[in-house]
Amino acid sequence: MSRSVATPAGRDAGDEAPSPDLMTRLLAAGVDRRAFLRYCAALTATLAMPPRFAPRVAEALTAVDRPALVWLEFQDCAGDTESFLRARDPSVAQLVLDLLSVDYHETIMAAAGTQAEAARDATLARGGHLVVVEGSVPLGAGGGYCTVGGRSAEQILKAAAAKAAAVVNVGTCSAYGGLPAADPNPTQAVPVEEVISGVPVLNLPGCPVNADNLTATLAHYLTFGALPPADDLGRPLFAYGERIHDNCPRRGHFDAGEFALEWGDEGHRKGWCLYRLGCKGPSTFHNCPIQQWNGGTNWPIGAGHGCVGCTEPGFWDDLSPFYDRLPHVTAGGLDATAEQIGLAVAGASAAIFAAHGAGKVVQHRLARRREHAAATQDGDAHE
Repeated sequence: MSRSVATPAGRDAGDEAPSPDLMTRLLAAGVDRRAFLRYCAALTATLAMPPRFAPRVAEALTAVDRPALVWLEFQDCAGDTESFLRARDPSVAQLVLDLLSVDYHETIMAAAGTQAEAARDATLARGGHLVVVEGSVPLGAGGGYCTVGGRSAEQILKAAAAKAAAVVNVGTCSAYGGLPAADPNPTQAVPVEEVISGVPVLNLPGCPVNADNLTATLAHYLTFGALPPADDLGRPLFAYGERIHDNCPRRGHFDAGEFALEWGDEGHRKGWCLYRLGCKGPSTFHNCPIQQWNGGTNWPIGAGHGCVGCTEPGFWDDLSPFYDRLPHVTAGGLDATAEQIGLAVAGASAAIFAAHGAGKVVQHRLARRREHAAATQDGDAHE
């Protein structure tokens, strides 16, 4: 680390020896280059990019100058931090995330009190940093429902975003208000985008965020210098471009009209579709079925529980009760397609699906442009 800044532990980084590069740290941790390249290939696949971009991702991650990151927590349960700390393949992912200079994170930093605030303020004064936000922002009682160091969440967020390069919302609370904003919303909780403007914002909703998607988002930023393409709800298309129902391993049972009707009945034991037990998979967009959780160990539907739609703006008010069928849907015809059911949900879903359709077109166009640009660069390099 070459610049002189106060680290989260309060050390003067300018007095330290330069940090070893990524490959040196990987080798020291027992991770060889082949394993790192496999990891980069997995990241590339998560980002829905062609495999030929894997070497470019690896090159960018090994050459990047550590950008600063400030992680803020407001009205949250720290579940997104817990998810962040359980990134897949921690021996590699944590070292990749170590490419970022995490200058402020209330849960994991060693510093406290004025020392921690000084580290944060020094980073904000320099500018060009990334801001990760966990939790909604309460505006009620003059911001009195959530204060840190005598400043309200609204004041802290505005100061952090003023000179930021980008803001990434992790979890549904910071993205859409989430549980704190549910009726009657006693703290007047709002999502981040209702407080700040003039800075790129990306939403990674979920309860909690999937650490693989956060890692891929940061890798995309480090590789291309920009946030990944997003839908009209601000969610990256690589992670929220497809409906859970379309990739669900129980989809065949839905098409065949085979449904679990009660918890523990024969259909449930056989792994049949959970739609009649309240699964919100037909109206929820996320890569849950593919990425899964805890290093690909499992996911809610795989464990026998229906999707609760935690990545959607309507979570919690519009998608509960969680054990009832999708709202506003007459499900008498069991041979109805997922598209018919999805389009019937909450009216606004039609616009969402249309936006996703347009978003996928944009995503494919961007992928073709990147392939073309990479091919041009390769051609120039060989001339």
